[in-house]
Order: sequence, then C-alpha cells, then structure tokens
Amino acid sequence: MTKLWRAGVVFTLLTFAAAPRVFAQAPAAGASSTPPPAAEAASAKEESSVTDHTAHIGGQTISYKATAGTIQLKNAAGEATALMYYTAYTKSDVKDISQRPIAFLYNGGPGSSSVWLHMGAFGPRRVITKDGDYTPPAPYQIADNANTLLDRTDMVFIDPIGTGFSHAVGKSQNKDFWGVDSDTSSVAQFITTYVSRNDRWNSPKFLIGESYGTFRSAALANYLQGRSNMAINGIVLMSNVLDLSTISFLNGQDLSYVLYLPSYAATAWYHKVVKDRPASLETFLNDARKFAAGEYADALMKGSKLTTAERADIAKKLSHFTGLSEDYLLKADLRVVLPQYTAELQRSRGLVTGRLDARFSGLAADNNAEFGFTDPQSDAVSPAFVSVFNSYVRNELKFGNDKEYNPLNYQANGQWDWKHLGQGTFGFPGAPNTEGDLVQAMLTNPHLRVEIESGLYDLATPFFGSEYTVDHLGLPEKLLANIKLKTYDAGHMMYLHDEDLAKLKTNIVALIDSATKM
Repeated sequence: MTKLWRAGVVFTLLTFAAAPRVFAQAPAAGASSTPPPAAEAASAKEESSVTDHTAHIGGQTISYKATAGTIQLKNAAGEATALMYYTAYTKSDVKDISQRPIAFLYNGGPGSSSVWLHMGAFGPRRVITKDGDYTPPAPYQIADNANTLLDRTDMVFIDPIGTGFSHAVGKSQNKDFWGVDSDTSSVAQFITTYVSRNDRWNSPKFLIGESYGTFRSAALANYLQGRSNMAINGIVLMSNVLDLSTISFLNGQDLSYVLYLPSYAATAWYHKVVKDRPASLETFLNDARKFAAGEYADALMKGSKLTTAERADIAKKLSHFTGLSEDYLLKADLRVVLPQYTAELQRSRGLVTGRLDARFSGLAADNNAEFGFTDPQSDAVSPAFVSVFNSYVRNELKFGNDKEYNPLNYQANGQWDWKHLGQGTFGFPGAPNTEGDLVQAMLTNPHLRVEIESGLYDLATPFFGSEYTVDHLGLPEKLLANIKLKTYDAGHMMYLHDEDLAKLKTNIVALIDSATKM
C-alpha cells in the first residue's frame, strides 16, 4: 500500500463515520440522516415540556425540574433560522442561583446528538449496558444514575442543528450550520439565549464536550468570552482532539504514528498478545511513551535513510509494544495506520478490535481484509442508548411523541465545512485546529480551568496525543498549571466502565469546586 493511500483511509473514516469512526458517539443502525424537507420548513414556534422529579444521589434526595424543549435561533435580521433542542436539569428550590453552577454538555461526531453523554454519563437516568461486550437486544434497562452531576451543577444537554430534534426553519437549511465556525456561533447563540432567559449570567459556567465536542469547546469558550463577555469557569475535554493532524496519518508526516503507539501498546497488553507481557500496564505504557518519542520518532524521521539493520531493530521493538509481527511491521514500513491495526491485531482469532474502545472485539466479516472498518463498541451499545432515550424522552420527559430523534446525522458528518477563521496566520491551510482558541481563551481568562479526560483504550483520540497537545500549547507556566490530564482504564466513552464513571464524576466535581471557589 502506498503512503498516499494510507492518508486517504483516515479521511474516508472522517466522512463516512458509520457509528462515528473519527469522533465518538455511536449511532443507531438505520438512523435517518436528516429531517425530510417538510420538517426543514416547519413552524419556528418553540416547544417545551417541564416535569418534576426526584433523585437519590450520594445519600441525599434531590428535587429537580427537567425541561425538554427547543430554543429559536435567529440571524442578524431577526429572522428565525433554527430550533435547537435541549434537555435541561435544574435543581428545585435553589435560593440563590448565582451560587449554583450550570454546565452545557454536548457530544461530537461532528453531527452527533448529546444522547451518549446524556444517557451514559451524567443525566439523572442512565441506560444499562454490558461493559466490554455486546448488550443483548430489548428490553433494555434504565436506572437512576448515582454518578449524575446534578448534585453539584445544573445541566443543559444540547443537540446541534440536524441532530436530535434540532433542525433549521424558515429559509435556512440544516447544512447552513454544518461547519466549524457556523456550529460554534449557533451553539454560542443558544447558550447566551438560555442564560439570559433563565437568569444565569451570574452563575458559574462550565463546558463539557466529548470527542468533536472538545474541538467545539475550545472554539466556543473563545467565542463566548471574546464576543459575549461570558467568562467560562471550567472546560472538561473528554476524549480530546484539538489538532486533527494528530489523528490523520497524513501522507509524508509521521507524528500520528508516534502519538498512536502508546494506545496500540495498551490495546495489545489488554488482549494479551504481547510477548513476555509485563504485569504492570503503567510501566509498559511509560516504556511505550519513551520509545515512541525517542527511538521510534528518530527512526521515522530518517525516512528512506534508515538502514536495513536499523529497520530490523525498530521492527523488533515495535513488535514488542504493538503485538504485531516483525514481518508485518517491516512490510508496513514501520507505519501501521489505525484501520490496519484493528484488523491485524486479533486476525488469528478471527476478530476485529474496537476503535472507540479497544476492549471490545467483534467477529471479522473478512479475515483477509486489510482494514477493520467496523467498530464493535458502537455495534455493542448503540441500540441500547437510542432505544432507551426514545422511550425516556417521550414517557418521562413528555416530549417528542410526533417527532423523530436523530442520534447521528451522517450527512452532517460527511459535509462538514472544516475551515476555521481563527486557525492560523501564516503558511498554507492545514488540518483543522482549535488549539489557538483554547490558548486565547486561557489568556483572556487566566482563571479558566481545563481538565482533559482520556481513555487508555481509546483508538479514536489517543491519550498520548492529548499529552503532546498540552506540551505544545506554548502557554505561560502559570496558565499551564490550570490544565489537568486524567486517564481511565476504558475507551473513548470511558463512562461505559462503571468504575471509571465514578472516577470521572469525582474528577469533574473536583474541577467544578476548584473553579468556583477561587
């Protein structure tokens, strides 16, 4: 395979993303791509349903209101352009809401609804799935979520335009909102409108995004602070990527191979395909980091100047960390793109390794295939998430009986406009990047706290990539101290692992506390 074809593979995943291949949030099989034309021109009238509930969290009973509804977006002329759906959970009987934090949450895709964070991580009700394995078909289970954030913050789950129940109205079309900058401005308008209507300008504010949602959060924080003077207290970046070149295996560039190696090592260790497998994963990953950034990076830098003896030596060491044979690695020129790795790692077992969560495995349809384009994790949990939410929103939240909920919009994912006005000043256009937005947001607001949550078995947004990103932001040391990195023994959706969901809540609560008590 040529290197040019290698580069093309990843961008195919980006555009076709069935059960999101580049960013997380697994869609339901057969989900519609976009509302029909009649829905596009539907009434711009807002709708809402408010219901009262109680939750038992950490030994206390909390009364709260759930609001399922839409907020109208407008253009500069004051004309309605879209209805954005949200689900808000607000604690009842709060005497001073200025002391009550509020968090805005969304998933990624791009083109994903917020159903995954909503029903899997932080909502007061949570779908029950099997960890690391396929969840059987319906009937599915829903239960109170002991790890909801509702005991510490109000929450607003947002579905971007073209996802969930959100859609364009009037003269606008869904595709008008499908781009880095148009998405940022539309979500920002939603947030400012919600904050104004609900008297939350003086409340501590947090952004919690997953996958492409992290990319969005960096741009959104900078946008809100720069254009609306809305200072953000804290940002949670779950399964983070701010520079898409770090996950793209671009032709002639070797950085992605270096950044993916520790995640390959974690995966090989988990599936016990490592020769002389060490007992300690932590030690193994520290060694993988050193090898990746040292000998491996040096070897790739030499390119065709690498001698035969040097190639053999690197292949042997690379085999130790990846679980792949030396012969395979030499044929791959020491560079294995992600779809090759997921297909090859467990080929002898007739299995394809998961991408969003490498702990999951699925049966290989073609055991001779070079690439693994299916994602066992998505297949394993998507039907449960989508089915449970469709039942929950109608039966418990009393909204959407005559509407179709779109968990992932394939058209949005494939037609996304990746141009970003704040991306850079010099040189030619490169891979989409919002690192500069995060830097500016932190310079503008030196109190802004950021926490990055990474799964060790996440092959969509590797944890070493986040570590590299933080190390290369160029922030002053004082501001760099405001960024914390946390890792979990799970994948892209680390909340699928119950122990890590509890750990995730503990970490985020600590962030909220530190960012509101300065």
